Amino acid sequence: MSKVEDFLTKEEEQLIVEAIRMAEKATSGEIRVHIEKTTSKVPYDRALEVFHELGMDATELKNGVLVYVAVEDHNFVICGDKGINEVVPADFWDCTKEAMAAEFKIGNFKQGLIDGITRTGEQLQKYFPYQEGDTNELSNEISKG
Repeated sequence: MSKVEDFLTKEEEQLIVEAIRMAEKATSGEIRVHIEKTTSKVPYDRALEVFHELGMDATELKNGVLVYVAVEDHNFVICGDKGINEVVPADFWDCTKEAMAAEFKIGNFKQGLIDGITRTGEQLQKYFPYQEGDTNELSNEISKG
């Protein structure tokens, strides 16, 4: 299963988009998922590149979070902007990545992504609660490269 199209079914994609919508409902934070086949770059460097390409660094409170997946490489990165990185516990991203990896290892990619999105949403809600007038600054759809 090395094709991006085979990574998630359409139904699974919709469940992930719904998880993003629910996670963002009570926060000004933004969560995106980007899936591509492979990268020739260091995965974290590529994730940062995608982060900027998707405009995630343009959120008002610097509270965007990207989950980047390189399917063929069996690699993923969670990339948070400055605002969220400054407030979450020091081990938060590592713990979230471990929880996701546990699901990924048994082939449950949808649940791994939803778990990561849910955990991220909880932190965003804690530190960046929804304020009157907050708008969804970025699409919830899964982007693909």
